[in-house]
Amino acid sequence: MVTAVVGANWGDEGKGKITDMLADEADIVIRFQGGANAGHTIKNQYGKFALHTLPSGVFHSSIMNIIGNGVAVSVPHIASELKDLTSRGVPEPKLMVSDRAQLVMSYHILFDTLEEARLAGKSFGSTKSGIAPFYSDKFAKIGIQVSELRDMDALREKVDGILEKKNVLLKHLYHHEELKTDDIMKELEEYKAILEPYVGDTSAYIRDALKQGKKALLEGQLGTMKDPDHGIYPMVTSSSTLAGYGAVGAGLPPREISRVIAVTKAYSSAVGAGEFVSEIFGDEAEELRRRGGDGGEYGATTGRPRRVGFYDAVASKYGCALQGATEAVLTVLDVLGYLDEIPVCTGYEIDGKVTDVFPTTTDLMKAKPVWEILPGWKCDITGIRKYEDLPENCRKYIEFIEEKIDCPIKMVSNGPAREDIILR
Repeated sequence: MVTAVVGANWGDEGKGKITDMLADEADIVIRFQGGANAGHTIKNQYGKFALHTLPSGVFHSSIMNIIGNGVAVSVPHIASELKDLTSRGVPEPKLMVSDRAQLVMSYHILFDTLEEARLAGKSFGSTKSGIAPFYSDKFAKIGIQVSELRDMDALREKVDGILEKKNVLLKHLYHHEELKTDDIMKELEEYKAILEPYVGDTSAYIRDALKQGKKALLEGQLGTMKDPDHGIYPMVTSSSTLAGYGAVGAGLPPREISRVIAVTKAYSSAVGAGEFVSEIFGDEAEELRRRGGDGGEYGATTGRPRRVGFYDAVASKYGCALQGATEAVLTVLDVLGYLDEIPVCTGYEIDGKVTDVFPTTTDLMKAKPVWEILPGWKCDITGIRKYEDLPENCRKYIEFIEEKIDCPIKMVSNGPAREDIILR
């Protein structure tokens, strides 16, 4: 059985906590896309951690953690995160990296940084983690696969060819010094030494494990709105954020994914540029940002203040539908306890017409939120464990959202601690 935990919105929905909790029942946890450009924040008995590349199952010594073939593998992040875990008392995790995954190189980060600077005010709000250049190289067929580290002589010849192209851009577009093959080979030798103990045929491992009746958890990064096909293009990431891609990015049969959990916040937040219809501003936004999440709404990777808004049911319904969600999780509900009234965006007004269907970016740019106002519950709900013990207005808020997004909300997160979860 395979369960996918994915984001219904713009990312930063609180997936790390949910994956960490569900990992108790799993044998394998798999990262299947993305790279170190977004993080999962997890708080447990060892402390508070922001994981950018390692799967969230690393806190469970019985779990095999897999970095799948669809992931942009940042070797420095793997090394530093493993060191951080063990230095803080976490037992050394079981880890396997797909030999078909590809490497994020230092030149990907360089090109990402140079291009954002070149675009200036028209930039894509990149985290400068090298993700767009990485996936560009992957699909241009000049990426470096982990398996290629087995033959360094052949790899040197390939690097020569890669740098022939890269250096033209560096010299004539970015006016930057050119790259040298020896420097890149030294980098690859270092990566080989770090990865060697972990590399394997992960898709074969997963298939065999599933035949034995083991349970796997797919861990998605970001959310539906950041998908390059179905999101707010072009302000998206460079790999599919949908559960359906889990089969490709992990190397498992699509039929094996039987449960899809879409995580959505009780309000909205987003890091970086892009259309965000329910966004709020000024003092109202700053108060929600300050109260939000665990320590405020700031990106786990960048530390940037997140843009915030009230709940967008139009985007969330679309997000759950595209993910094929069998159920939803509503997170950080406790944050809203300070509000007298809570607006929910239930429609978009575009060119004078109201719709509850999420549009393409061209129309999204013109969309204005249509609000329905719900009464707040004006108290702290942290620590409540039973749904029926929640204030009536709080339950009504959950049930209102559930109806609007057309997806059953099976779990509610009402506090920062791992155990602050209400099961419905």
